[in-house]
Amino acid sequence: MKKTLVIIVILVLSAMIATFSGNITDSVQKKLNPVKYSAEVEKYSEFYGVPQPIIYAVIKTESSFVPDAVSHRGAIGLMQITPDTFSWLCSKTGGDDNSLLLYDPDTNIRYGTYFLSLLHNEYQSWDTVFAAYNAGRRKVNEWLSTNEHNNNGRLKNIPYKETREYVVKVSERASLYERLYFTESQNTESIIETHIN
Repeated sequence: MKKTLVIIVILVLSAMIATFSGNITDSVQKKLNPVKYSAEVEKYSEFYGVPQPIIYAVIKTESSFVPDAVSHRGAIGLMQITPDTFSWLCSKTGGDDNSLLLYDPDTNIRYGTYFLSLLHNEYQSWDTVFAAYNAGRRKVNEWLSTNEHNNNGRLKNIPYKETREYVVKVSERASLYERLYFTESQNTESIIETHIN
């Protein structure tokens, strides 16, 4: 009887510790992976049909939520859009293609989300979308034109290490954002399918 009571107490304590530990872990993860610019993300997510966890994952990976970030390749803002890509996107929307507008969070999130939606319409696979967002459409189309990198229209065996790692990082972050913030609204796990070798 005494032994049974000890086992029950140990099980209860273990469950409490696991729950407490999980809450601390989630709290730390939320600090490391925040949701900022939520009004803009929500608006353009709905408008362009791109799940919010994916937008947050791209922003976190690209700029870590720094609106005036500029990469060594000249990509600007929260979602790190190059002036050339911005000009191309503006030619489709009729918007002003002044690249200084990319420092504005609303503009950057709008066009970054629009770009993700165009890429998803083209490739139908989020992992391929992330590869194109990182390496460019021209490079991804080149890879997809070979059997070595094409798996029924999906990208496989990405030859660039940076792009391969980027795809995994954004996919994992999107799943994390889904778990931390969107468990009852969107199911990103069913959207994110990482089949990168």
